[in-house]
Amino acid sequence: MKTISKLLKVLFIFLVAIIIIAVFLFGHQDIPLEELKAKYAKAPSSFITVEGMGVHFRDEGIPNDSIPIVLIHGTGSSLHTFDDWTTELKKEYRVVRMDLPAYGLTGPFPDRDYSMDHYAKFIYDFLTAIEVEKCIIGGNSLGGGIAWKFTDQYPDMVDKLILIDATGYPTKSQSVPIAFKAATIPMIKNVFTYITPKSMAESSVENVYADKSKVTEALVDRYFELTLREGNRQAFVDRLNMKRDTSAYRDIKNISQRTLILWGDQDRLIPLENAYKFQEDLPNDTLVILKNIGHVPMEESPKLSLGPVMSFLKN
Repeated sequence: MKTISKLLKVLFIFLVAIIIIAVFLFGHQDIPLEELKAKYAKAPSSFITVEGMGVHFRDEGIPNDSIPIVLIHGTGSSLHTFDDWTTELKKEYRVVRMDLPAYGLTGPFPDRDYSMDHYAKFIYDFLTAIEVEKCIIGGNSLGGGIAWKFTDQYPDMVDKLILIDATGYPTKSQSVPIAFKAATIPMIKNVFTYITPKSMAESSVENVYADKSKVTEALVDRYFELTLREGNRQAFVDRLNMKRDTSAYRDIKNISQRTLILWGDQDRLIPLENAYKFQEDLPNDTLVILKNIGHVPMEESPKLSLGPVMSFLKN
């Protein structure tokens, strides 16, 4: 018994030592919001209060365009993922982007409800607050899932729909970013909110790119630093551990708006087979498959991925 007791004590001391070392090497404090704003909320960024949150957004381009393009980013990302697209789109259209609750500079939902229904209601409240009555809505990954959910629930507010490697159907990923895995593992997910290695952010971004050479230091810095906005790490964990409605995809068949389905053929997070599922269920769609591109086409290959979008908008 004494031997077992000593072994347990040694093991306990060893685990404590490992935790202390991990905190020392990889522990990061939250970055003050004002510091993040100075770097990531330069003009034309604005903030508006929606559901008690200061929502970070950008409204650019042709101001009298009555049907703006609304672009929604994916998990762990921010409105900056559409920077290159917006540079071109704003020459001919009004373009609206926002940081979703849980990500970027907006911060977490006060009630910690990260259901798709809540996100769709948030988009409604946000668009109402900036006085947008009708729009062309598009999104990537989680943002795509929110875009079609919003279209289904508020059809009169949507003129066209753009789905970019969107969530929706039950699927088995070929490869999942390490940050996504860490946020769902018991014990580890509790430590994740304090110990967040920058290497984890880098690995996660590389995971969704087909061409890893395009993952720059500045890109990794942006993803990593915005993760350190107060409340975002806990929100990241909360959202990935939300119970999901696995039958919600059945509502996709209700959508009648013209839809562009845009997909990277090297997407290992949401495989190409899901693009064909959207094509089968949407009655008024156009499917474009992008060769040698991963999960975030607008970021990895903005010029190539924007071409089909411009054609869709003008057709």
